[in-house]
Amino acid sequence: MQRRTILTSLLAPLAMPAVARAQGFDHTIRIVVPFAPGGTSDILARILAPSLSRQLGQQVVVENRSGAAGMLGADLVAKGAPDGHTLLLIDTSALVTAPSLYARLPFDPLNDLAAVNLLIFAPYILAVNPALPAANAAELVALARARPAAVNFAHAGVGAATHLGGLLLAQHWGADLTLVPYRGGAASVAAVAGGEAQLVINGATATAPFVRDGRLRGIAVTGPHRLGQGLENLPTFAELGWPGPNAGTFQGVLVAGRTPPALVARLDEAFRTALAEPDNARRMGDLGAEIRSMGPAPFRAWLAAETENWGRVVRANNIRLD
Repeated sequence: MQRRTILTSLLAPLAMPAVARAQGFDHTIRIVVPFAPGGTSDILARILAPSLSRQLGQQVVVENRSGAAGMLGADLVAKGAPDGHTLLLIDTSALVTAPSLYARLPFDPLNDLAAVNLLIFAPYILAVNPALPAANAAELVALARARPAAVNFAHAGVGAATHLGGLLLAQHWGADLTLVPYRGGAASVAAVAGGEAQLVINGATATAPFVRDGRLRGIAVTGPHRLGQGLENLPTFAELGWPGPNAGTFQGVLVAGRTPPALVARLDEAFRTALAEPDNARRMGDLGAEIRSMGPAPFRAWLAAETENWGRVVRANNIRLD
């Protein structure tokens, strides 16, 4: 009996790759993040990767492929091998606005990508450079109206939800602000912290640390309630009567559209498990994220509805990209 136990323990590590192969995973799995390092998608991918690796029996690596507001990385996955080894972890706003923004989009987000799981929601934080003479929402609006040239509004890229949300916000304020695109949310936050721009709206996951340590001054937050962890003083958009009170970053994972349903289901299961692990859930909660796990079918339906909703905003503002 003792010999059998020792033999079993010695063979267990060798059995893991065999189990992974039986599940259809037989080499390194890539999570493509179509934005620069440091943003919400990147942070989330790196939190979940170790758990996914343990479950799937393969190394899981995060690869940043930024450009075109997330479309370069998304296109890479859409046209990749449909074998479940290349995943797209993305702020879904990039996908649901793209069909209305681009006249010649090189792929169809709803058909060339297969939904796996809608992972989390994180509200947006509206924040300013601490040198800007605006300590609260009322002072910011007054300054934006009186001196719009002094308030450049940074966002994650033309057509991103932070761009469209910023546009609607400036219109609501009656302020003719200059909206400045950056290569992702992390870059827009860094630009405002460094004084290159003065105002930013971005996901709480990537932005809250800058507010907590004083590199940015928080003004307000979207979402259904105020944030905790030292940010309780930030009013919600709903409290202020601003548009987009429920806006935020919805992070989801997708694969190439022709990926076998069995592999999609296994990946969905792995992400659900990773999200539920106590340490991962705690880390995401500390960063202001709420788990919104949603499986393949409801996630795809949600994407279709959001594509139509954001399409109306894009068309109303006559925003087009070539």
